[in-house]
Amino acid sequence: MEQKTQTEIEAATFRRIIAHMQKRTDAQNIDLMGLAGFCRNCFSKWYAAEAHERGIEIDKMAAREIIYGVPYNDWVEKHQTEATEEQMQKMDESLKKNKEM
Repeated sequence: MEQKTQTEIEAATFRRIIAHMQKRTDAQNIDLMGLAGFCRNCFSKWYAAEAHERGIEIDKMAAREIIYGVPYNDWVEKHQTEATEEQMQKMDESLKKNKEM
């Protein structure tokens, strides 16, 4: 496969993941963190970091709006629920696994 084609496929896949996460507002970030060790906020940090690597500065809130599809504060107000102690513990355990990588 040509590099250009691979990059196009990877970009399209990324856009599908982000669109899916924008639709699935019932999937809370705390649960994503607990299961997979990353969430929408991680995607926004990675997005901003990759932009920075290419000489483009995107602040944290602008990157979050790209990933969430709406201003972050609007998403939080409309969709975010209070995290339980169990969710917090699961997230902490999951994040420990990230450090092992």
